[in-house]
Amino acid sequence: MQAGVVRKRVRNLLVNYSSDSFEIVELTEEAKDLADKYIVENVVGSTSLDDCRHIALATINKVDVLVSWNFRHIVNLTRIRGYNGVNLKNGYQTLEIRNPKDLIDYEKI
Repeated sequence: MQAGVVRKRVRNLLVNYSSDSFEIVELTEEAKDLADKYIVENVVGSTSLDDCRHIALATINKVDVLVSWNFRHIVNLTRIRGYNGVNLKNGYQTLEIRNPKDLIDYEKI
C-alpha cells in the first residue's frame, strides 16, 4: 500500500472519533525531567526535545500505544529500546510505539 493511501486511511479513521475520545494532557515537570533523561542517555540528541517530551507524556500517562509517523526519532527500533530502557531505569513502564500502518486493521482482528 502506498504511503499516501495509508495516510489518507489514517486521517479518515481519526475523523470518525468524537472529540470526547481524546484527552489533552499538560506538560508537567515530571515529563520534562523524563524527556531530559532520554537526551542525557543519548537516545536522541537535544534537537529532538519535543519528540522526547511527546514520549515522556505518553509514558507518564500510561497510553496503550503511541502512534507516530516520525521514523527517525520515535518509530525506530533502536530509539524505542532506548526510550524503554530509560523508562525502566526510572521506574516507568515500557511504552508500545507503532506507526499508523500497523494499526489500520487493528479493530478487524
